[in-house]
Amino acid sequence: MFAIIWRGALFAGLSLAVLPGAVRAQDRAVLTLDEALARAGVDESAQVQSDNPRLIGPQAETDAARALIDQARLRPNPELAFEAENIAGSGAFSGLQATEYTLSLSQRLELGGKRGARIRSAEAEARVAMLSGELSVAELSRMVRERYIEAVASAARLELARDVVERNRELARIAGLLVEVGREPPLRSLRAEAALAEAEAEFEAARASEIAARSALVALWGETSPPPDVPSAFPGIEPPAMLLASPSALRLQVARAEREAADAAIDRERSLGVPDPAISAGVRRFEESRDQAFLVGVSIPLPFRNRNQGNIAAAEARFRAASAREAVARADFELEVTQARGRFLAAEARVETLSQTSLPQAEEALRLVRIGYRNGRFPLIEVLAAAEARDAIREALIQAQEDRGRLAAQLIWLGAQ
Repeated sequence: MFAIIWRGALFAGLSLAVLPGAVRAQDRAVLTLDEALARAGVDESAQVQSDNPRLIGPQAETDAARALIDQARLRPNPELAFEAENIAGSGAFSGLQATEYTLSLSQRLELGGKRGARIRSAEAEARVAMLSGELSVAELSRMVRERYIEAVASAARLELARDVVERNRELARIAGLLVEVGREPPLRSLRAEAALAEAEAEFEAARASEIAARSALVALWGETSPPPDVPSAFPGIEPPAMLLASPSALRLQVARAEREAADAAIDRERSLGVPDPAISAGVRRFEESRDQAFLVGVSIPLPFRNRNQGNIAAAEARFRAASAREAVARADFELEVTQARGRFLAAEARVETLSQTSLPQAEEALRLVRIGYRNGRFPLIEVLAAAEARDAIREALIQAQEDRGRLAAQLIWLGAQ
């Protein structure tokens, strides 16, 4: 009877130490996933332009490309020329009496569809910049989700490490009591103290990893203040229900826009191979006779050597390269979609198995071992083994949930349109 009472007293302390989530103060506000997306400036409800440097750059590139469209629409400026001839010469041309003054205006005429080709090329480049900016937003959203999941996983591992420390601290206390009353050899206490030291070291490592994960998260929006806490419960991130390798995917749109821009550049360079004539008109004054006369003229470059053939060949080569990159992007995209979906389904199945079957079974096994230990049917080492098995399943569940969250974020990114 005394043994049962003794075991019950020890078990009362042990049972508190092996609970998965001891009651702790949660006074500080925690950062949710939606709040993290909002701080990064990539939430769908954002109405104002974000001041996140990761978004300012792509937006500025888009603005620059749009400005180039306005520039491409402009026609060549006219040229005003003034000439004075027969100035300060010798003999009859001394002084200014024989001087001739000419004032003329000339205009270059763009032929070969230069202006239209230039505008189409600028518009194609602007579309590339716009889609690249949208892809940057999607990539930043993926990074926020992934780093948030990593921070949550680190918080869950820190909580698990804290539970392990508490359990090992209680076990070390119990082992010391058992050694004092002569029910366990001194080696049992030494092993318990060693296990406690190892658990405390793991806890410190988990705490450092958790701080690093939160710091990596807030770095995505340039925050320098201490990173906020995140919950230890994983958020629900659902990938697109139907995700196919459709041409509307942002990555494929960017590749296609780059090919179209390269194609437009060929037309632009070909148009530049057509010479542009310049027409001029003016008036000339003869100072000696006080007479005036009009003059007209036309000039045109002779394309004997330079017909812009080098730039045309370079543009055609860039078009072939862009077409090849588009084909590679499509093949890689289809492969990534297939692999990510398969891995996500596998991670989801693992989470369901661990949470619905493995962890409840481990909890039940630990409960039965506690009862047996309390009644003198199992030694203390059986309780330790059952608790360690349960904690191993908790760690596996955290890893599976982290994998599922990362893959869901990747699928959302792949499905961005």
